[in-house]
Amino acid sequence: MLSQSIPVVLVHGWKSHPGIWNRLTPQLNEAGIPFWIFDYTSLNGASMEEIARALRDYISTQREEQEYIGSIDMVCHSIGSCITRYLLEIMDGSDRHEQVRQLIAIGPPNNGSSLAELFCDPVIGPEITKRLVGTFVPEHFDPTADIIVQACRPGSTTMTALRKAGIRPDIAYRLLCAENTTCTPSFFPCFEGKTCELQPDGNWHMTYSGDGIVPHSDSVLPGAAIEILPADPAALDGDAAQYCHIRLPRAPEVVERVLGYLRQSLTTPG
Repeated sequence: MLSQSIPVVLVHGWKSHPGIWNRLTPQLNEAGIPFWIFDYTSLNGASMEEIARALRDYISTQREEQEYIGSIDMVCHSIGSCITRYLLEIMDGSDRHEQVRQLIAIGPPNNGSSLAELFCDPVIGPEITKRLVGTFVPEHFDPTADIIVQACRPGSTTMTALRKAGIRPDIAYRLLCAENTTCTPSFFPCFEGKTCELQPDGNWHMTYSGDGIVPHSDSVLPGAAIEILPADPAALDGDAAQYCHIRLPRAPEVVERVLGYLRQSLTTPG
């Protein structure tokens, strides 16, 4: 089966919305690639398992309505990748009912989110939160009351279960991440172009190896192919902020890479 006939499911991130795909979907239409947009903005306060269950039901409904029984592709942004992995690796890991050809994850916190952990730090957390109000979190944001933030902390039960489950050998995993190779402050002004990174010893530092929200160490997943963008650092001389986490799914280079993966006719995963 050619990739053009394989539907792709689009899964947005935490506190995001389906509009994040508005640069990708016109290109999918032009390429003749069917797409199903999963919108979970109404599930405010739901757990990752509940959202993953809703994703499973959504895919099932789309299959029935479209009378489609073949493989699908998944394109996810940020925590949308964790939700999708929870469905595929934990809920469906041994049964393999979900036929997925490839999972393309944009800026995914596969190992848990450094930022989620820092939000909850009694010393650093309030300052980090204050910097991101209006850009990444709403005013009066309380991370201790946010069930998804708690689930995405590196040591949480959810992230531990994902690590234990591991990736599925029948799925090709592809990671698209960004890096501020030119150390440009406008890449992500909230942190002067850097990204918060939690260290194994519990300390933290600021790095240019990330997209402002998710450092590379959060994304790396054994067995998954990873691509660091921009391919040409000169791209940061113009609109550097297009590569920050919040705008990453709309970046033309990201859209181009996603389309390239979706057009491929894969015979084996990986």
